[in-house]
Amino acid sequence: MSTLLVIDDDRLHCDLLQMALARQGYQVSTATSGREGVALFRQLRPLVTLVDLRMPEMDGLAVLKEMRTLDPRAGVIMLGGGATEELENHARKLRVTDFFRKGLSLDVLIGAVHRVAQQARREASAAASRAGEAMEQAPEEQILVVDDDVMARDLLVRFLSLRGYRVREAKDGREALRLVEESAPDLLILDLAMPEMNGVEVLKALAARDYAGRTIIFSGHHNDSLLAEAWALGPHEVLEKPLDLERVLMAVQLVMVCREC
Repeated sequence: MSTLLVIDDDRLHCDLLQMALARQGYQVSTATSGREGVALFRQLRPLVTLVDLRMPEMDGLAVLKEMRTLDPRAGVIMLGGGATEELENHARKLRVTDFFRKGLSLDVLIGAVHRVAQQARREASAAASRAGEAMEQAPEEQILVVDDDVMARDLLVRFLSLRGYRVREAKDGREALRLVEESAPDLLILDLAMPEMNGVEVLKALAARDYAGRTIIFSGHHNDSLLAEAWALGPHEVLEKPLDLERVLMAVQLVMVCREC
C-alpha cells in the first residue's frame, strides 16, 4: 500500500484529505505543523506529500526545502491558497512536483495524486535498477563522510551509496579519527566548520598519523583564514555548501581516478 503524507495546520482539511485518499487505497498520515510534517517525512519517506503553503512558524516553502534536502526527488504537491506568483515561482525553484490553489475540486486533486504517485513509482523503480547496476559494478573505494549536520550527512551517504561506493559516516572530528584508525578510507569528505574539532584540526591530526588517503572539504562559512589554513594542508578539492550533488559526484570521481597520479 502506497504511503501519503498530508501537512496542513487545518485539522479539518487534514481529516478530509485523509478520508478521501484512504478510499483510493492509500495509507495516509497527517501532520498539523511544518515541523511535525518534516519529522514524519523523515520517518515514513512517503510516496507523495501534500503540503499547505500557509502555515504558522514553518510554512510550506520551508517544509519543501527541508524535504528536498532529505530526498531531492520526492513527490510533493503544494496547496497554495491565495498564493502570489512570486510564492509559486519560489516553490517551482525548490522543484515542487505540482502546485495548486486551494479550492480546486477533490477529483482534480485526487487525479494529481495518482499522477504524481505513478511518477514516483517509476523513478523509484529506475533508481533501484541503477542501484542494482552500481552494486554489480561496485568500486572498491571506501569513503568517510564527516559532518555535524545530520541531514547533509545522511543525504551524502545515501547519494554516494546508491552510486556503488562503500560509505561510512562520522558526526564529528573525534569520531572520524577513530574510524580512520579502524580502517583508513580512500577518500575523506570533511566539513570545515564543526564544533569542538573543526576540519582544519582533523586534517592536522591526520597528517600527524600519516593518513595517505584523498580529502575533499566542504566549506559553508566565509571564514577566509580558516579556509586558507585548510588549503595549506593539501586537500584535493574544496566545495561550497549548500551541496550540489552532481558537483560532489564529479569531484569524487575525479579524485578517485587521480588517486594514483
